[in-house]
Amino acid sequence: MKTIAVGTNNEAKVAAVRAVLGGREYRIVSLEVPSGVSAQPLSDEETRLGAIGRAKRALEAAEADIGIGLEGGVMKIDGQWWLCNWGALVDRDGVVVAAAGARLALPPDIGAGIEAGRELGDVMEAYTGRRNIRRKEGAVGVLTNGRVGRSAMFSHIVELLAGQYEFFCQNKPFTV
Repeated sequence: MKTIAVGTNNEAKVAAVRAVLGGREYRIVSLEVPSGVSAQPLSDEETRLGAIGRAKRALEAAEADIGIGLEGGVMKIDGQWWLCNWGALVDRDGVVVAAAGARLALPPDIGAGIEAGRELGDVMEAYTGRRNIRRKEGAVGVLTNGRVGRSAMFSHIVELLAGQYEFFCQNKPFTV
């Protein structure tokens, strides 16, 4: 049985991996590892690097066959703050695949909180009056009125990662 290590204990992210890969020939473990980037990634590039960092650190820390990192961040385009998210999958042979997910414009009040140096999760909690948003529906869940939750958003990314891995590593099928 192969082990997949997920580089977080965030329930929404781990649920995404379990939804796509759970119940198969893989044992999924989660562990909190550093991303290697700031607590609130402020660009597409930093968010991508955070996902890769988490995947690599999870792979090593758990002595797993595959590491998966999922990272949420924000980025600015033409003066507007946007939600962004990335995932990465790495294996013991050095294969690294990455994929990005949905992009949503953040309301100006939320962007102002980011500009003030606060993390998106904290800003969203203050904005909505709800607690623990980053571990539940996420900003995407709030901003889509519950139509797309954080776990569903990251599940899409995990599907992209698994598909890329299968495509690029035909000799190492990743049965999903």
